Amino acid sequence: MRILVTNDDGIHSPGLDTCEEIARTLSEDVWVVAPEHDQSGVAHSLSLNDPLRLRQVADRRFAVRGTPTDCVIMGARHVLEGKQIDLVLSGVNRGRNVGEDVIYSGTVAGAMEGAVLGIPSIALSQSYKSRSGQPPFWETGLHFAPDIIRRVLAGGVREGVLINVNFPDCRPEEVKAIAVTPLGRRRQERLHIDKRVDGRGNPYYWIAYSRLNPFQAEHGTDIAVLDERCIALTPLRIDITDEPTMTKLAELFAKKI
Repeated sequence: MRILVTNDDGIHSPGLDTCEEIARTLSEDVWVVAPEHDQSGVAHSLSLNDPLRLRQVADRRFAVRGTPTDCVIMGARHVLEGKQIDLVLSGVNRGRNVGEDVIYSGTVAGAMEGAVLGIPSIALSQSYKSRSGQPPFWETGLHFAPDIIRRVLAGGVREGVLINVNFPDCRPEEVKAIAVTPLGRRRQERLHIDKRVDGRGNPYYWIAYSRLNPFQAEHGTDIAVLDERCIALTPLRIDITDEPTMTKLAELFAKKI
């Protein structure tokens, strides 16, 4: 089995090393093509106005000056040109990718591009509290991911579908279960604009996360099960057509102009 590994945290991130280690428990034929720099939050974007620079870091390990989507395309169409890729693994992301996060996530986008190319693809993310000072429990994903991936592949992944996997913020022995979940919803007010002033008095801005009081996520969603120390598995589709609305619109516009 030939595996292509990518991420959005960059070629030197510990999560990428963890993902490569996970891949090597499944196969000896592992290739890494990841962004040269941190590309968190770039979603499913392509670099169309700038050239892609490819740098070989080590044997079967390459850095691309571009997005995770660029990396998967570069891996499939150039680095491994003419060779079959059996699996794309994207991650392990430093932080969870749940709810609306999947819209912005470069990690999810890397797996999504694999699905676009017709390759079974899985996104892996490790939940952690960034302000706690405690590093992510990379060993949790390393412990559980190989078996999860084997079982997913044995069951088969439908064309146009990718699997989003999130590991809870705890040690492997503290994980309670593996749950198959829908996406949850976060509070919309958690994002705000942080206005600051530089040394010359000019304003500049950060998109920042507000510290909110804990809220109860909808039961059974990816957000909720992570808080219960369960692993969340969520299947995502490339086809984002909303069929009920499509039917409603078809009725509204059924009459000829």
